[in-house]
Parts: sequence; C-alpha cells; structure tokens
Amino acid sequence: MKNLVLVILVLLSLYGRAEELKSPNGLQKLEFELKDGYPTYQLFFNNKPVIRESRLGFDLKNEADLLSGFAVDGVERSTFDQSWEPVWGEEKSIRNHYNEMAVTLKQTETDRKMVVRFRLFDDGLGFRYEFPEQANLTYFVIKEEKTQFAMPGDITAWWIPGDYDTQEYSYHKTKLSEIRGLMEKAITPNESQKAAGPTCVQTALMLKSDDGLYINLHEAALINYACMHLNLDDQKMIFTSQLTPDAVGDKGYMQAPCTSPWRTVIVSDKAGDILLSHITLNLNEPCKIEDTSWIKPVKYVGVWWEMITGKSSWAYADVPSVQLGVTDFSKLTTNGRHAANTAHVKEYIDFAAQYGFDGVLVEGWNVGWEDWFGKSKDYVFDFVTPYPDFDVDELQQYAADKGVQIIMHHETSGSVRNYERHLDEAYQFMVDHGYHAVKSGYVGDIIPRGETHYSQFIVNHYQYAIEKAADYKIMVNAHEAVRPTGICRTYPNLIGNESARGTEYESFGGNTPDHTTILPFTRLIGGPMDYTPGIFEQDVSQYNPDNHSWVNTTIARQLALYVTMYSPLQMAADLPETYKKYLDAFQFIVDVPVDWDDSKVLEAEPGDYITYARKEKGTDNWFVGRTNDEEPRTSKISLDFLPEGQKYLATVYHDAKDAHYKNNPKAYEIEKFVVTNKSKFELFCAPGGGYAISLMKANDPKALKGIKKH
Repeated sequence: MKNLVLVILVLLSLYGRAEELKSPNGLQKLEFELKDGYPTYQLFFNNKPVIRESRLGFDLKNEADLLSGFAVDGVERSTFDQSWEPVWGEEKSIRNHYNEMAVTLKQTETDRKMVVRFRLFDDGLGFRYEFPEQANLTYFVIKEEKTQFAMPGDITAWWIPGDYDTQEYSYHKTKLSEIRGLMEKAITPNESQKAAGPTCVQTALMLKSDDGLYINLHEAALINYACMHLNLDDQKMIFTSQLTPDAVGDKGYMQAPCTSPWRTVIVSDKAGDILLSHITLNLNEPCKIEDTSWIKPVKYVGVWWEMITGKSSWAYADVPSVQLGVTDFSKLTTNGRHAANTAHVKEYIDFAAQYGFDGVLVEGWNVGWEDWFGKSKDYVFDFVTPYPDFDVDELQQYAADKGVQIIMHHETSGSVRNYERHLDEAYQFMVDHGYHAVKSGYVGDIIPRGETHYSQFIVNHYQYAIEKAADYKIMVNAHEAVRPTGICRTYPNLIGNESARGTEYESFGGNTPDHTTILPFTRLIGGPMDYTPGIFEQDVSQYNPDNHSWVNTTIARQLALYVTMYSPLQMAADLPETYKKYLDAFQFIVDVPVDWDDSKVLEAEPGDYITYARKEKGTDNWFVGRTNDEEPRTSKISLDFLPEGQKYLATVYHDAKDAHYKNNPKAYEIEKFVVTNKSKFELFCAPGGGYAISLMKANDPKALKGIKKH
C-alpha cells in the first residue's frame, strides 16, 4: 500500500495538477500544468483562448536541458496593488496591480531548480524564469530559450522580419501561414542586417484572432540577456522564442542567482487597450536615479534633415581617408556643404529661441565623418574634437544667452569598444560645455566583429552607456540600439530610442502610409520612439535635386504624429525656412507639449487609424491627434473627456477635402470653435492624412467672442 501511494505521488508530481491564476478583474485566466514532466501554460481572456498549451524551458550548452523531468517543488501566490508616478510619461500616475504565482520546479534527476514567475494583470500576462542560488546550477550557457506561444489558429499578424541587427523594416499584415512566402520580399536592404530565419519575426508583435481578440507579444526588462525573436512553426501555429546569438553562436551566459527578462502577452477585445497598457513598464524595476530633477522632456529642432536629404553634409571635407591623431583637419579644404558650422548652427539656435524650442541637435560637428560609413573601422571618432568651422565655446555661450541647449551627437559607427574607450571623457566634455542630452548612433556592423546589435554582449553595452550617462546627469536618445523594453522606468534618462524605421526613411524611398498606424501597436509598446516628425515639404528634390523621394503624408498628419507617436523627446524635423512658409500650421508644433497627465484612445485599429487625446501635464489643456492609412475615412469623436461645464477653444488642423498624400499633401484647413464635453466632431481624413486639435481651456470668456460654437 505504501508503494502504491508513493507511485501516485510521483505521478502527480510529474503530471501535476493544473495551477490556476486569475487577473484582479477575473477576465484573464492562466493555467499552469506539468505534462509528463514538461512545464506548460495556457492563457484565456473572457474564456476565449489566447495562448494554447505551450511549453517552457531551455536548451543548455554541454549539459542536460531544462525542458522536462520536472516536479513541482512549491507554489507561492501573492497580490500586488500600488500606484507610481513616472518622471515623464503618458499618465501622471500608473497603477501596478496584478496577481502573482511563482512555481518552483525541481528537475528530479539533476536536482536543479527553476522558478517560473507569472504576473497576471487585467490587461495581460508577464512571466519570467528565475534561477535561485543552488549547488547544481551556477554557471551555464544558454543554447536556446524554448518558450512557446501557441496561437489560437492561423490568425492575423502585423510583422517585420526577424533580424539580429535591425528593426528598420516596413510592416506586413498577413495571416501567420503567409509569413514564409513573403519573408524574402520583406527583407529590404539595410546598412547592417542579419536575417534570423524564414518564419522568424520580431517583437513587439501585434496579432488579432478570428474572434476579435487583440494580442501583443513582447518582452520587458531586457537586462544582461539576448534580445528575443519569435520563430513560427507555421504548421502548428506555435511561436518559439529565438534569442540573438553572439559571435560564437551562444545565446546567453548566466550565473545564478539570475533571471530572464519578462515575456509579455497583452490582450483585450479592444484595440485601444493594447495602446494604453502599462505592463511593460510595470514589469521593470522602480527608478534607480535618486535625483531626477535634471531629467526633462525636450522639444527640439536640429541640423539633421538637410543631411538626410543630401542637401548638406556631415563631413567637413571631400577626402578619401582621415585618421584621428594623424590628419590635420585645419589644413583640409571644406567642401562647402558642411552643415555643422558655427554660423549655420546659430541660425537654428535663433529659430529655436524664437519659437520656444528647448534644444538644437547638431550632427556632424566632430572630426572623422569623411570615411567611416561602411568601413568597419574601430577608431573612428573621439567624441570631443570639433571640426575647424565649429566653435564649441562660442556656440555654448550663444545658445545659453538665448535660453536654448545644444544636444550632443555621438555616432559610434557600431564600434562599441571605441565608444566605451572614450565614454567618460565624452560625457565630461558634455558636462563642461552645457550639453544635457545626447543622441547616440550605432550605424553599421558591430565591433567587436561577429557580434550583432541585439546580442547579450551589446545589450549590456547599451545599458552601460545609459547608467554611465546617469552618473553625469545626461539624457540618452539611442538610435540603432536594441528595441526598448520599459527600462526607461528604471533609468528615465533613457529619454528616447529609434529602433524602427523612422522618418529618415522618407528620404530613402518612403514609408508606407499605414506605418504610423502600426508603430504604436508594435515598437512603442516597449517605450517612446524618436520618430522625428514634422516634415512639411513632401518633395525631397526641393532640397536635393538628385533625391526624388517623396514623404508619404499630408501636413495635417505630420501634426497629428506629435500626439499619436508618444515621446518625451519630439523633434520638429524639417528646415526652419520651410516652417516659415506654413507658420499657421507650424503653430500646433509650437503649442503641443511633450509630457502628459492623461491619455485616451478615441479610435484605433492597427494598420488603419489611431486617434489619441492627451492632457498636458500640469494644465487643463488637451491635444488630439489622428493618423490615417491610405484609405479615405471619416473620423467620429466625442469630446466627452473634457470637464463638464467648461468651455474650450478648439483649433482644428485638418485635411482639406481634396487632400491626398501623393498629389495634394499640403492641402489643409484650420478652423476654430468653442466646444464643451458635449461637442462631437466628424472630420475627413485623407489618404495618408489625419488631423490635430488643440483644446485650450477658456479662462477668459472674452477670448471666445466671435468664435462659432460646435
């Protein structure tokens, strides 16, 4: 009889009983169960399947895997409910409310332990692996993480190709079964790229099930770990995690006690709930910077778009080769197209001061730009030596007198070893000259050679640069770095990222009109993007006759992007002389803030349209933005988010009836109305168009005299 009981207990531990966890509101339900010693989980929303039975675990290098042979060694449950205030953000206060279940698994043959910690929120799931300190598992190398996400059928996805070096691709909307057939076409050229496989895609991945569930797969708190991709079994419709390998093919070097990043599944039957989810931020640690008073949102202009279009040059001279410490730049003859010269930068500073912008980004100020591109060159820049025509001290004083800060630019050319070699000196140079923010770039193949932009080693470099910057009270806007995973909660000096196909591609052949209706559902799930909107001249040849690119947008939609593409770092990217031609439309860019107390999604469907309303931090003013795809649509919104009984002055910047992103992009109209929370709008959105609305609280009734009511 004793032996029978023992056998039953062993079988129960191997097969397990389902452990259930529900979200605080009861709509989300997680089931965890051991099946033949394999850990599995399922997720349901309102009794609809979100993730079918999926396995968990790891393949390890040169030792037994952590996939099977487990028994449950303990289950701990808890509830957490607390609100916190971000240094900057889309909301003044964020609620972090979840139910948690930590399942300790013991591999019976090896006596190794692994904890799977689940946190179930009202808007989805976060889970991660934890490896406690133990005798039989201390140092180990990950061959592959084997986390599965089994989809509820052949559902719709908005995806970009899996790539270990870049996310700068256009999105495709297809069924999962169609990914393989389109992958070759989807992989368009980039300066640095390494495709991850014929059915491998990147996160954040946006999906929609046939029964109307919106599902988003991503990760949070990517620290000391390789970036995750998702490899699809297109017969079974199961995604499996695929980590970015390092130069020798390994996926991760671990030392217990340690954890993986969180794997996230955001789900709702409303598209707008995906955009408003704070799961990614909530799964990161609280802010580690004690004094955050120096971290401030920034609206800026910059010496940038004129180089992107080819009108001007980053390089000082047209010579085939330069070497720092060898080349005497003062003896070179300038090419006459170098944009970062003292007189020209002063023009941008004057423009910024006139219209109330916080900063001026200057690219191409430092020596070394002549021959770095595509050369896999180690010692390219020293980040402290200006070109002969860029007077650091004079411009520092000129900007300070105008109340404008200059934003530093560090292009690493992918040589992270060289950047770390100079980092302390470069940051101290910034402090000494009053630069409080830096745009860093990682264009090209990574050095050390063989590494990629998303491997564990390089992810650790990005984190090192952010933390080192915090020591110097410097804000970081990292371009070409790994896509964000909410780390800005812990280190809010990470004020921006690129890590996607941004506005610069409008000068390289164009983004599709639906691009900005997808990015908030994908790239922005992990954190804000420095998308650099505000392009008013769609015909790039007006700046550079040799560049025949076209910016696929109307002017009205460019205004909307300041609301729909959230970032505490927003650029007015076009040239000052262009803005001066359209000062009535430019006024919205002048007025729109970059920090918010509240955000609401009024309309949303990925790939089609998004309409946001946001409340300016510290005021009662609201701003509305709508971005539209290539189909003409009518947007219908209510202003019921306004306080009852209060009148507002609404300034509406919208597409004209004959506007079109291809043949009439500059056709816009500006109208003013007196509105209340009972007001409603029906606004035409042109193909590739949209609208923007400023809603200013009317403190003085006289200011509304003569303006029609809506």
